[in-house]
Amino acid sequence: MTPAHFAFSSAFMLGLAGLAFHRTHFISALLCLEGLMLSLFIALSLWTLQFDSMNSASMPMILLAFSACEAGTGLALLVATTRTHSTNRLKNLNLLQC
Repeated sequence: MTPAHFAFSSAFMLGLAGLAFHRTHFISALLCLEGLMLSLFIALSLWTLQFDSMNSASMPMILLAFSACEAGTGLALLVATTRTHSTNRLKNLNLLQC
């Protein structure tokens, strides 16, 4: 396993563990999702550089654009839930009551 492969796989696992076990605030869940997306971006970038495949050269940029849209949507949801529920704790949010 190369050091780069170990770095992005450990970053992905760290973000996944943070999303699974540390879900007290909505902003921490968003940061863990953003870490997952950035590690996937690095993995796709290294994959296209390693194999010199021009067919999938635009995939990291598309993933980065989706990651930016996900971050913007998540922050908009954070502002909306903070205004309506006056907190950003995930335990206080219930989808059946919205």
